[in-house]
Amino acid sequence: MKAMMGRIRHMIRKEFIQIFRDRKMKPIIFVTPVIQLIVFGYAVTMDVTNIRTAVFDLDKTSVTREIARRFDATGYFRVDHFPDSDDAVRGLLDKGAVTVALRFDHGFTSDVETGRPASMQVLVDGSDSNTALVASGYVSGILAQYGRDISAKTAYRSGGGLDIRPRAWYNADLKSKNYNVPGVIAIMVLVVCLLLTSMAIVREREIGTMEQLMVTPIRPVELILGKTIPFALIGFFDMFLVTLVGVIWFDVPIRGSIPLLVLATAVYLLSVLGFGLFISTISRTQQQAMMATFLFFAPAVLLSGLMFPIENMPEAVQYITYLNPLRYFLVIIRGIFLKGTGMTVLWPQFLALFVLGAVVVTTSSLRFKKRLG
Repeated sequence: MKAMMGRIRHMIRKEFIQIFRDRKMKPIIFVTPVIQLIVFGYAVTMDVTNIRTAVFDLDKTSVTREIARRFDATGYFRVDHFPDSDDAVRGLLDKGAVTVALRFDHGFTSDVETGRPASMQVLVDGSDSNTALVASGYVSGILAQYGRDISAKTAYRSGGGLDIRPRAWYNADLKSKNYNVPGVIAIMVLVVCLLLTSMAIVREREIGTMEQLMVTPIRPVELILGKTIPFALIGFFDMFLVTLVGVIWFDVPIRGSIPLLVLATAVYLLSVLGFGLFISTISRTQQQAMMATFLFFAPAVLLSGLMFPIENMPEAVQYITYLNPLRYFLVIIRGIFLKGTGMTVLWPQFLALFVLGAVVVTTSSLRFKKRLG
């Protein structure tokens, strides 16, 4: 046992020397994850702000001006066009100069003040369906709030009225960065560790040092551990690094247990390193390993639930997602970050991730031993 641990220790040391000797490898490990987190943290967002808005006001009263002011004050809309005809509104929408157009007819204020149903037209550019859907939701919310405000006095005097106060738990401000940044952290760990593991082993074969290792007393299991443990340590380091950036730079809350996050990362890395080891067994060159890595990476992200709800996918595709470690880790990391949930809630994801990792690592190790033989 002591001899085996010594051989593994020398393999780990040799691997770290080889990693840090490569000048191109250092930025990949230490700089790239931080840069990607900052870029994706800002870019990957479902928030829609600064929606270009036009107001065509035929009523021209303090009420319509107040509604337009409310739109501009939210920060979601930017009222910067005031057309004077329907043709001008149509032209702004056709050219893409505005996304939303508000049209107040004559008598709008009179209907509001007398309690009659008041109607206004809201035109939304539907060429970008996501932006149009979000903008429509914002419009409905602002107008509904204004309606509640103007009826509050009447409801108070009559003692009636329905007071509805929606509240969002875990992410009170509904900031998409609080939802997306933990997901980006999981993706950064996946891509770095997967790429390093798959390419490092293939590199040994390309430069001819694999044959030298095979004639040494080191056993296949010791070789596997010696090649994967350094990347596991790098994965933990990158996890702490990008988590620190996410908490400090993006002000993302972390309400759960840090030790539980470490345990979750360990189980997650079991699967990630296993898939990297498997890719190394089917690749002959580093170029093939890189292409296979991204061939695995893209579907893993798309089928993880990061961008699209898994429940909305076809049933056959939903079954495929059970083989995706990112699916389970996203639930865990978001639960720890945003909800502060513990093992009593997250144990199904931990169990599924552990079983998947054990199967992948076992299969990859057996295949790796066969290739060595």
